[in-house]
Amino acid sequence: MLTEPPAPTWWKVNRHKVFGVTGLLIGYLVGTHLHGAPQQQPETPRPGHTTPATPGEHPTRTAHGLAA
Repeated sequence: MLTEPPAPTWWKVNRHKVFGVTGLLIGYLVGTHLHGAPQQQPETPRPGHTTPATPGEHPTRTAHGLAA
């Protein structure tokens, strides 16, 4: 005489649903709490550019200064 196999457990029947919902929840949390771009750092002054220019000199060369 043949007997029927035991019914599958709840876990075996529904584990793909549990993993799917868990994966979607983790993906949502990662997507909302981690940003793709890093925080912008404030620009610090470069060495040599921290002192003000004297009144008689120009900080950049211009076409007028090259023509003379």
